[in-house]
Amino acid sequence: MKHNPIPESLHIALGEDFTEIRESIRAICANFPGKYWRDLEEKSAYPTEFVNTLTQSGYLAALIPEEFGGSGMPLRAAAAILEEIHASGCNAGACHAQMYIMGTLLRHGSQAQKSLYLPKIASGELRLQAFGVTEPTTGTDTTKLKTRAVRSADHYIINGQKVWTSRALHSDLMLLLARTTPIEQVKKKSEGLSVFLIDIRDCLGKGMEIKPLKAMVNHNATEVFFSDVKIPSSSLIGEEGKGLKYILDGMNAERILVSAEAIGDARWFTKKSVDYANERIVFNRAIGQNQGIAFPVARAYAETQAADLILRRAAALFTANLPCGDDANMGKLLASEASWKAAEACLQTHGGFGFACEYDVERKWRETRLFQIAPISTNLVLSYIAEHILELPRSY
Repeated sequence: MKHNPIPESLHIALGEDFTEIRESIRAICANFPGKYWRDLEEKSAYPTEFVNTLTQSGYLAALIPEEFGGSGMPLRAAAAILEEIHASGCNAGACHAQMYIMGTLLRHGSQAQKSLYLPKIASGELRLQAFGVTEPTTGTDTTKLKTRAVRSADHYIINGQKVWTSRALHSDLMLLLARTTPIEQVKKKSEGLSVFLIDIRDCLGKGMEIKPLKAMVNHNATEVFFSDVKIPSSSLIGEEGKGLKYILDGMNAERILVSAEAIGDARWFTKKSVDYANERIVFNRAIGQNQGIAFPVARAYAETQAADLILRRAAALFTANLPCGDDANMGKLLASEASWKAAEACLQTHGGFGFACEYDVERKWRETRLFQIAPISTNLVLSYIAEHILELPRSY
């Protein structure tokens, strides 16, 4: 069994950290109550006003260095932002990608690419919200993706299809993972994949087509089709053939940030449960007095606190440039399950009213279920723990 010692100098904040940021996020979210999100769902609409407000406040540029117009905050601060958005009953799914895919451009993009795009992303002039990786026939077996990018002189020609590419219709830029060397021509199947920063505005109608994909939650999912789409060679991020490594490099940050949203959801559900359980009188007493109501809420709260601690350690390790994959994955597992248990307890506490749209419980219940599937499924996290931490034989 692998043991990774935690450095004694590693600082892990306890209690409410980044208080001023959290208070500011709460104030912003107070202007976007449940009705705002319910109305959007009815129309399958994008929360443009909400995203614009967060952009103008500077919070979506939290991870962009100050030299490019951002705040240069640590990952934990970004996690606090996303947590509070969800704890306030809102949803960061419309804009969180700008945080978690930013690392690919920040860490592996050229100085010219960063100088060109980051200031405009920080100001809100450009949106980088779309992430094209998943395909209909490959799913999580990313090395088998079929989208091809073929070099020709000073440009690439792209052909293929992506699915579950959220926000592509509301983004100016897209990070795209495509195969530049056929899989049969590489020594390792993880080689030969490359990352491109594509300007959607230049490609739409020129071989690129985006179609909405209706889903159980309003995350503005799409399918993206590429048919002989021509992009300049300057769109390539880093070195050709090393794209999967670049994408994986940012996945720990993604898991930490998305898990912070799950923690926020769990806190929203728990508060909602406690408030309703104290107010709802049945058989002449508050239903919160019943252990059948209180115990599931209490257990979910305890599991939320445990998940939060693991994620704080993961963020601290990430910021210190130390290996954080174990904690990022375990934190993702624990946070997604804690939020789901809190959701189940909340729905059960509300009884029939939990299904009434006006209470927002059913909406958040649907939204938080996603965390056990995306950005990585529970079973894949368990496989990671078994193989990489417990050193058991690989199961797939």
